Amino acid sequence: MLQVEFGERALTRLRVARGADPLWDAALSLHLLQNRQESLVYDAWRREVRAALHRERLTEDVRALMPLCPASGYFPDFLTPSTGEASLEHGVDRVMSTPRRRLVTELTRLCADLRGPVPRSVRWVATGDPAALHWLGTTLRRYHAVAVSPYLGAVGARVAEDRARRAEAALGGGAEGLLASYTELPGWRWHGTRLAAPYPEARLVRLRGRTLTVVPGFFCVRAPLTLVNDALPPVLVYPTPPGPGWLPRLRAGAGRPSVAQLIGTSRAQLLELLQRPMTTTALAAALRLAPSTASRHATVLREAGLVVTRREGNRVLHRRTALGRALLEGTAPGPGAVPHDGSPDSP
Repeated sequence: MLQVEFGERALTRLRVARGADPLWDAALSLHLLQNRQESLVYDAWRREVRAALHRERLTEDVRALMPLCPASGYFPDFLTPSTGEASLEHGVDRVMSTPRRRLVTELTRLCADLRGPVPRSVRWVATGDPAALHWLGTTLRRYHAVAVSPYLGAVGARVAEDRARRAEAALGGGAEGLLASYTELPGWRWHGTRLAAPYPEARLVRLRGRTLTVVPGFFCVRAPLTLVNDALPPVLVYPTPPGPGWLPRLRAGAGRPSVAQLIGTSRAQLLELLQRPMTTTALAAALRLAPSTASRHATVLREAGLVVTRREGNRVLHRRTALGRALLEGTAPGPGAVPHDGSPDSP
């Protein structure tokens, strides 16, 4: 069990990353490539990635990378130096700039968990040789280009959906409401000043007034991850995996003209998010738009029959209509998809 201990100041400084982190995505996807977890969700992705690694003649380099980031247990903190804000290039530059003392410390710990001889790639990187670090950075970039970049459409949509949910929780209940929203994840609990989640071992993270950054993980499954070194800025990566069938849907979408070309990128993203009812404020937070801009986009979509807006209690909620769903899916709208009363999209 992992427990994160919050104090009053830590609650006020809680931060949700704006998006997925490229190096955490690379590390977590590398885990999935080495195991069979969540086969219904990720097996099609595994097949595609393995074929692409073969085409790019990258298979051997990725095999050499795997001992540095094994499928389970400890992997070095220096491989994931950022928290959802940095670009891939900036993150890789930080990896390649890791001081040799830190390389030795973290890779020595890694070797203690390995069975059998220490792999050549691990010994080489531990020397701090510039050629070894250049190989590591280049391989991370090339692996990300094959295993993560082609799927960023699905990653972005899933993260935006999750971020909207967290924004609603924070708007309604502040930092405590945000933390309580994570209890929807299996085995997560929020009690008093502690957030608890499933973890391979007993671990207590004391924030001591520091900012905790929570980062969504598209390739994170079952349990969250955090940095091992308590001296580093605290990070908690939590599971936001897609549902089964996400890859065929992504491929089907790529095979037809983009909805964004028709109605604009922001309105297409807004329509995608409205598979569940949302307020204007939550939409603005998820899309990083001004509330007035999100409201204008919702108005245009409502006038086109793609969205319906209704008041429920003290909230005004937007919902996608059946016509809006048909537009996104590229299917023919069914009978009554353009209702006179603006009825919402059916479940």
